Amino acid sequence: MKSLKVVFFGTPEFAKTALDAIHQSHHEVVGVVTVADKASGRGQKINQSAVKIYAVENNLTVLQPEKLRNHEFLEEIKSLNADVFVVVAFRMMPKILFEMPRLGTFNLHASLLPDYRGAAPINYAVINGEEKTGATTFFINEKIDEGNILLQEEIEILPDENAGSLHDRLMEMGAQLIVKTLDGLSENSITEKPQPHVEHPKNAFKIFKEDTRIDFSKTSKEVHQFILGMSPYPAAFTTLKIGEEEKGLKIYRGKFENSHHGKTPGTLDISKNEFKIFTKDGIYFPLELQLEGKKRMNVKDFLNGFRNFDEIKMA
Repeated sequence: MKSLKVVFFGTPEFAKTALDAIHQSHHEVVGVVTVADKASGRGQKINQSAVKIYAVENNLTVLQPEKLRNHEFLEEIKSLNADVFVVVAFRMMPKILFEMPRLGTFNLHASLLPDYRGAAPINYAVINGEEKTGATTFFINEKIDEGNILLQEEIEILPDENAGSLHDRLMEMGAQLIVKTLDGLSENSITEKPQPHVEHPKNAFKIFKEDTRIDFSKTSKEVHQFILGMSPYPAAFTTLKIGEEEKGLKIYRGKFENSHHGKTPGTLDISKNEFKIFTKDGIYFPLELQLEGKKRMNVKDFLNGFRNFDEIKMA
């Protein structure tokens, strides 16, 4: 089987696993493009992306352009003479860049396209209670996540699985799918096909802080799936009023039951042994949570931190 020369574009852990799979295969990684190092936190410590750390450890050529249209960067990329570019969890690429390699540029997306185009496909698949999702490799074009499909593979979403667990399973599966795609391109055995036309494909827009607030006026099942879909990151939250003070409460895990209770959704019922939040059609029981300013803990430890439960209300 012919070995392809690959330039890899990516940033987080999800992308690092894919880069490792290519590097371990018979294909050759001739360059790695990732974000510039950033100073963050109190000490303004310089942080490097997971992809850069891996590339440096494995003596791979690393490029960290501020701008992808930069003339020097484009010349440097061109000089690597790659057969194909592979993109995983990176930013939008200009046409001048993605059209450069002779076989084109393909992306790995963590959904069964055309559903869940966008920045948060794993979160939304769980939030919406899907029973399956998957990964897709597709050629990049000028529209986001709309290019021709190369390969696609399904994965079952397990009962009560959260976004973190699904992320890790898709990360491993997606990495292998990339190698299969490279093998297929090298043997000319893959027929690219346009994405099926769907009138209203399910979206996976970028998640902002305000999108992570829990709406207890929804059904217990919807609340449960929302919390799983936001766990462990970015984490679903609500706001409690403890005495006169308002504090954010992140909920990572829980269980629910359906019941006729006649209570206003969002009402609390807290005792020494139980934490109940009433929903539209039942009760949600948080099991793992984190009060603002505290560490993440189980519900028993959380309840042990209070003496007067009457002072705790939903803000």
